Amino acid sequence: MKTLESLNPSDLSAADRAALERLYGVMNGTERPALVGREGVHIELPDPVFHLLVKVVGAMRAGQRIVLTPQNESLTTQAAANLLGCSRPFLVGLLEQGALPYHTVGSHRRVMLKDALAYVKQRDAESQATVRRLAQTVAAADRYDADYTGDGQ
Repeated sequence: MKTLESLNPSDLSAADRAALERLYGVMNGTERPALVGREGVHIELPDPVFHLLVKVVGAMRAGQRIVLTPQNESLTTQAAANLLGCSRPFLVGLLEQGALPYHTVGSHRRVMLKDALAYVKQRDAESQATVRRLAQTVAAADRYDADYTGDGQ
């Protein structure tokens, strides 16, 4: 179902899917798509908008649902947990530990999308740093595959 915030490619008509394919072809060619106003005014898309549109069209061609949400959108704890890829109780623990800011609406916790995205970015950066440190430690000890026999032991 189409809404202002969400578009499922499976809901597109055959004509819309064909137009999407034509748009994809233009975006990956030498031409640069532009908007044409009511008076015929040709408006070039700014680079950030163009690159975002390329991602949207590519995702839609792959059958992925597109959801447009402002960063200042409040998420329920379940929606925030889904975004972080964890359980709701685990997310609530993060909130109670102060790892992620939240506010309440009545008795319900809400997490700002921008805060959840910042947490994901920080978590991913910390994970990558840990892997790099581990790889450096193993390399420095010259232990990579040193004890591996190949028989699972």
